[in-house]
Amino acid sequence: MLLSLDKTDTRPLHEQVAGAVRRAIAEGECAPGDRLPSARDLSEALDVNVNTVLRALRGLRDEGLLEFRRGRGVTVAEGARPHSELQIRVGELLAEAARLGYSRTDLIDMIRGLP
Repeated sequence: MLLSLDKTDTRPLHEQVAGAVRRAIAEGECAPGDRLPSARDLSEALDVNVNTVLRALRGLRDEGLLEFRRGRGVTVAEGARPHSELQIRVGELLAEAARLGYSRTDLIDMIRGLP
């Protein structure tokens, strides 16, 4: 699992770490039952404190995406979706835009016009 953080992102580091793991799960890089690298390994790879990684992982556990098992480490929960909630919402947005008479190009132009 290759994760990276955007050094220019202003969000707290633990939120960035959690987002990177969420994205890996959503894109199928980590499947349900897969074991994640140790918090120490992740912290070294991302160049952040191990407590930052642990905070992110605990948050993902609380969301139901990860499971902590003694002796097995941290694994992706069986109920974790292979597709992100964002992808589902984008599909719904495209359908609603089409219903209202907007094309994909119109929708993309609207998104680009946002601050």
